[in-house]
Amino acid sequence: MKTDNRSASIFNIAVIVASLGYFVDIYDLLLFTIVRVPSLKSLGLPQSEIDAGAGLLLINIQMVGLLIGGIFWGILGDKKGRLSVLFGSILIYSIANIANGFVHGINGYVLWRFVAGFGLAGELGAGITLVSEILPKEKRGYGTMIVATVGVSGAVAANLIAKAVGDWRICYFIGGGLGLGLLLLRVSVMESHLFNQVKASANTRGSFIALFTDKKRFLQYLKCILLGTPTWFVVGILIAFSNKFAAEMGVKGAINPGDAVAFTYAGLVIGDFSSGLISQVLKSRKKVMLLFLALTAIMVGIYLNLHGATTVVFYTVCTFMGFSVGFWAIFVTIAAESFGTNLRATVATTVPNFARGMLPLISILFVTLQGHFNLLHSAALVAVVCIGLAVIAAWTTEETFGKDLNYLETI
Repeated sequence: MKTDNRSASIFNIAVIVASLGYFVDIYDLLLFTIVRVPSLKSLGLPQSEIDAGAGLLLINIQMVGLLIGGIFWGILGDKKGRLSVLFGSILIYSIANIANGFVHGINGYVLWRFVAGFGLAGELGAGITLVSEILPKEKRGYGTMIVATVGVSGAVAANLIAKAVGDWRICYFIGGGLGLGLLLLRVSVMESHLFNQVKASANTRGSFIALFTDKKRFLQYLKCILLGTPTWFVVGILIAFSNKFAAEMGVKGAINPGDAVAFTYAGLVIGDFSSGLISQVLKSRKKVMLLFLALTAIMVGIYLNLHGATTVVFYTVCTFMGFSVGFWAIFVTIAAESFGTNLRATVATTVPNFARGMLPLISILFVTLQGHFNLLHSAALVAVVCIGLAVIAAWTTEETFGKDLNYLETI
């Protein structure tokens, strides 16, 4: 029997929990970026190990956790339910956060960063899937917009808390405490009625392999992943190495990558809200993706031509560039809306983590190009590849706004 949820509020408890869960998720991801160096210094590691060895190992092991966790949680979400993933992932990354605050050696740090990455991988996909399925098709864009906007603001909170508190261990404890507090809301959240309908049937659910056995389904899955790559190119290359780009362009004044990240994520918060709102007004996900990708191309072009700019201008451009890649809500919503109920959680959970996982490949391309071109030209070429592929993916994908999600994939 179908459940009539046309009157469902965009501020219901599921939207609130998914939003706050993603807030803590992003808080932890950015907090690790901020405290990685000071935490390794306090553990007694030399600068050479921080810059390369142990520092790089922590980043890579977290990425491995995200990729493995994305597959695990996605399959679990389609087999056991969206709520089991939403709260299971929150529990694991909250415990990992607290454990990170207790580490006294690199081995423990590596272990708990892997566990944190594994836990962090599940929350967004499960939250977006649940919100997309419980809200009516006319409102679900608003729901996912709220999830992404509140979630990304966790990056701003991480930066402010890290500066205010100072002690990296306490910062981790705060993140873990926030996550555990969310578990108290579990009893108030209802499972998706669409999942309950499929659960009662004999249909195959959560088959990750099924995404690769059908050409059309695989191409759509690949397109969904490619839509997210420009965001990670901007954050993981242009902003992460903003001090190097600034030095190359002769920016007047020292640029702190941590501050550049904060300004970029401030723009991302506004961008996610705006892209979600514009999508509802235009009644289109596709048009908004293309609009924001065009804006990303413009802002990257401006960023790479800030020769002799002041620090104020540089950080302002970082903010607007963050705004331009603020389409994370639309990107994950398209993924959730593009597949049937029996594969939806698998797709919505793996896609954002695989998009993050593209960063090492983007980094390899960037480093390789620097053997033939200067820093700015190398970045420009990588931008053409990342944004170009995303534009092709957006242009050729189907419009999913207002799509009825009560259907199954034939496996």
